[in-house]
Amino acid sequence: MQARIHRVAATGPDDFSGIAALVAEGKLRPERVLAVLGKTEGNGCVNDFTRGFATASLKAGFAELTGRLAAQVEESTLFVMSGGTEGGLSPHWLLFEVADDDSPPVPGRKALALGSARTRPFAAHEVGRMAQVRLTAKAVRAAMEQAGVVNEADVHYVQVKCPLLTRARIEAARAAGHDVATEDTYASMGASRGASALGVALALGEVAEAALTDATICRNHALFSRRASASAGVELLENQILVVGNSDRWSGELVAAHDVMGDAIDAAAFARALASAGIPPALPVAGEDAARLVAVLAKAEASRSGTIRGARHTMLDDSDIQASRHARAMVGGVLAATAGTTLLFVSGGAEHQGPDGGGPVAVIARRTAT
Repeated sequence: MQARIHRVAATGPDDFSGIAALVAEGKLRPERVLAVLGKTEGNGCVNDFTRGFATASLKAGFAELTGRLAAQVEESTLFVMSGGTEGGLSPHWLLFEVADDDSPPVPGRKALALGSARTRPFAAHEVGRMAQVRLTAKAVRAAMEQAGVVNEADVHYVQVKCPLLTRARIEAARAAGHDVATEDTYASMGASRGASALGVALALGEVAEAALTDATICRNHALFSRRASASAGVELLENQILVVGNSDRWSGELVAAHDVMGDAIDAAAFARALASAGIPPALPVAGEDAARLVAVLAKAEASRSGTIRGARHTMLDDSDIQASRHARAMVGGVLAATAGTTLLFVSGGAEHQGPDGGGPVAVIARRTAT
């Protein structure tokens, strides 16, 4: 097998034209697309319906191209939409294709490997709690097995799309005699992301299950994953997981690597990730090296301390714009200046995803220029 990544600019949440063009040119087999990650231009909050709109549009487009029903497309392809393209971030799609490859893997060399899995739908009272942690961990392991990634160290990025709580879901849980992790619908996004990230950490051996309880989720921030990226949305009830790693069972010229930003301006972490992927860490990336950089994926969050390297920031004090929107714009700017592109998958809300104020950053790159 060989993994292929296609990065396609989008003019709006319903823009399928770039994907259709790839298919028409014979560069993409739509039935082999394992996952689509999208950056959409909504607010990234509870009422960001660009995520659902984009998902519905993409499903319809793939259904038309493949001659299948939208429900059948949903069964075979993950659609992970991350809202918010603040600052200079550009709306786009990242398509993860699994292609047949008759050439055997190069002995002793690992190539980009992909795997996906889903949990069952969560009841409202399970969101942001240990049930979500444990089932996410189980699904991550299943995705690793599908990808042929045996060693946890070969996992470089785990994308989770997870649910949130609406007022209707909260009231239904209450009517059934259950309480919920939070009755604040916006806070439920963080609780769901946090539980999902800890599930990734549990699966990858980054935290011990004995250290986890309902009370640690979104409270003990010393516990985190270095490779999780979780995005919450109203458009689903289950967790959908994409594992990105390297495996000697796969062929091709693509490879994944990661590092962890210690804070929002830690460009050095991005340079280390580039070096791990075989790209010289000289910044900004330019020329043939820029052409080799296929995808950049990162998490962003305003530090709870209210400072960045000792200087005060005001992201948490802004009553007009939610802090995660500021953080996406800031980290997006830092990475864009160094990567040489604004087609970046920067996701806000980094509960248990990297240290306070920082977050994982992953790259997918070609070993050689094309």
